[in-house]
Amino acid sequence: MSSIEQSIKDYLPIISMGGLILIVQILALFLSTPMEVSGMQAFEDPTQVSNSIYYIVMILVFTLFVLIAIKKNMKWVISLFIYLAIISTIYYVVLALFTLIPSLSGFGSIASVVLSTGITVLLYKYPEWYVVDIVGVCIAAGVSALIGISLSVVPVIVLLLLLAIYDAISVYKTKHMVAMAEGIMDLKLPIMFVIPKHLKYSFLKEDFKKEEKHEAFFMGLGDAVMPTLLVVSANVFMKSNFYPVIGAILGTLLGHAILSIQVMKGKPQAGLPFLNSGVILGFFAGVLISGASFL
Repeated sequence: MSSIEQSIKDYLPIISMGGLILIVQILALFLSTPMEVSGMQAFEDPTQVSNSIYYIVMILVFTLFVLIAIKKNMKWVISLFIYLAIISTIYYVVLALFTLIPSLSGFGSIASVVLSTGITVLLYKYPEWYVVDIVGVCIAAGVSALIGISLSVVPVIVLLLLLAIYDAISVYKTKHMVAMAEGIMDLKLPIMFVIPKHLKYSFLKEDFKKEEKHEAFFMGLGDAVMPTLLVVSANVFMKSNFYPVIGAILGTLLGHAILSIQVMKGKPQAGLPFLNSGVILGFFAGVLISGASFL
């Protein structure tokens, strides 16, 4: 194999992950309009920075819940909680899509229940990597759209900055995020993207309990969701100004590229400091180019 072919083989999974993030952002932008029209916003006043603190507290509580469940060997509780979150998110995604077809909107609720249940059962019965990735894209886009339409630009930026700091501390200092990831990866839940290193790879046969080199790359859904919040928020709250949205998307991809270079060196990295910094800087670049104000 030539050096060029080897380089392509080495970097293709990284490029694929960047592609998944881009797909999540495009789908989240598409979903944000019907979700906003349907009144799916989580907060009455999206400009309140206190809303960001609410999400931080929720994340901390969930992290503590997962760590306790892992320590007490009660992973089934984690699975139950996440599957409930999956079915709820898919329900809202499907419901939002049905609002785009007025003639079928009356069947939206029933169809959303049926489809979300069916997809979740499929995921539970057959969590192969491509099923996990497809459902993961839908979940990441749905969550990004729901939160993005619920927080205006300033609260989102505050949230992203706090999460970047938290992610750095939890990976490099306390290392509890690494322990949490290792503790639940064997559950094969759609809380991450799976990019195989070769076409013969099977996520079903992956054994995370063995200390061996894995035949796939993994990226948490949070690395796609968090920067996408600003992309969606900029689109919703800075209407008729697409420069900040494009800047945020390009900034995310740049942050991902820099993160990937560090990951290729073989050391675990906190993703959000790179991704959140990229999306925020890209957003501000778009604001400066457009000459608009985001306040």
